Amino acid sequence: MTAERADRKSRGVRIDFHVHLGVYTHHHTWVTEWMTQNHPVGYEEYIRRYGDPGAFEELLSAEGVDYACVLAELSPITTGTCTNEQVRAFCQGRPRLVPFCDVSPNLHTDLGEELRRKVEDEGFRGVKLYPTYHHYHLNDPRMYPLYQAAQDLGIPVLIHTGSSVFKGSRMKYGDPLDLDDVAVDFPRLNLVMAHSGRGFWYDRAFFLSKLHANVYMELSGLPPSRLMTYFPELDRITEKVIFGSDWPGIPWIRRNMEAIGKLPLPAEGVENILGGNAARLLRL
Repeated sequence: MTAERADRKSRGVRIDFHVHLGVYTHHHTWVTEWMTQNHPVGYEEYIRRYGDPGAFEELLSAEGVDYACVLAELSPITTGTCTNEQVRAFCQGRPRLVPFCDVSPNLHTDLGEELRRKVEDEGFRGVKLYPTYHHYHLNDPRMYPLYQAAQDLGIPVLIHTGSSVFKGSRMKYGDPLDLDDVAVDFPRLNLVMAHSGRGFWYDRAFFLSKLHANVYMELSGLPPSRLMTYFPELDRITEKVIFGSDWPGIPWIRRNMEAIGKLPLPAEGVENILGGNAARLLRL
């Protein structure tokens, strides 16, 4: 038995719900500058190396991750463009890599049909929404055909909530409260709040996940050492919380997972956060 297989047998499944490709079609300079702060030496070489999906799977193994959700991003004004085609090609034939598409009301007219095509014809397993970057409210009626399609297809919707440091982003669109309407109108649709309302709205994210059976918090971009400060009653909702790293901007995946394991949470709750909840939503 390999060391990797032995490690898997000694613990539950580990899923990173929030991974970007290192090499985008286009990144704005301010994004690259921010990324480089976390990679003071060799950032360009780092992302080029893991632009190869085989090398990236080796990185996941080294970090103790069994599956990773890889996110497309169509944000030409604020951050950059990582096309759905890029993500599809990167994940193709690699079951450990779970592709999430991006469908934007600024770029697509029939959002429901576009999502159905992405899932049924192209093999995407989820969709990532970027309202803070694309400038729309999550309860905008234009989005409802997408939510209906995602509910029918049984795929999760991952949504950027909370703050962003990148130029052109608008904070008002990151308010998790907009999801209250969506959760009520689509009760079988699993909604995952990336960054858990980071900055302004931790309390709203926590309350919504506690209130609605179909709303989840996701921890990407949040330091584990601060989680019990942001969410003092985190132990009460561990079945509604999902780990994500925001790689490559946050490169230390294993370190953050280990730090979550040391929080004052029940062992079963830690397993839920680090993979069990995500596995259920992804039907792994």
